[in-house]
Amino acid sequence: MRKLVYYVGISLDGYIAGPGGEIDFYPVSDEYMAWMAEHYPETLPTHVRKHLGFDDAPNKAFDTLVMGLGTYQPALDIDITSPYAHVKQYVVSTTFEKIDDPAVTLVRDPLPLVKELKQADGLDIWLAGGGKLAGSLLPEIDQLVIKSYPVIAGTGVLAVNGAFQPTRFTPTKQVSFDSGVYVTWFDRK
Repeated sequence: MRKLVYYVGISLDGYIAGPGGEIDFYPVSDEYMAWMAEHYPETLPTHVRKHLGFDDAPNKAFDTLVMGLGTYQPALDIDITSPYAHVKQYVVSTTFEKIDDPAVTLVRDPLPLVKELKQADGLDIWLAGGGKLAGSLLPEIDQLVIKSYPVIAGTGVLAVNGAFQPTRFTPTKQVSFDSGVYVTWFDRK
């Protein structure tokens, strides 16, 4: 069975983005980017992969992406309707009317979708954010891959924003980088 994996970058104070969706305050090094390219190339947008020269790299961990409108909107803002063309893309929104790209599917209720996706064959399912979507899907999240950045954001988009529902995860692996970034894997207890 496929896993739903919340693969996400988080500040020390628990934010995945600034109040305006900013992520450019996270420190990124060449060592860290090389690691991402080797282990999680599919988590970089298609246009970024082309720019970095690994647009033909095979997907290693994920072949499906579930994201909220806040994660999808920055691509739309630069006229990209299919930001992750190398994976199957689902955008969860109750307010967005329609998506004009057949490579991206608009979904109103993510729980039935995720349950169905988990039963299908393939690589794992990447939950990219945002915090409200992660909160609504918390009962279905099987693994967290947390990229912890050594920075305080102060405010912004919470990593998980939802009802009080304490959920235990067990750390299983960790790697660190010269930029002070740590990546930690947590499996559902």
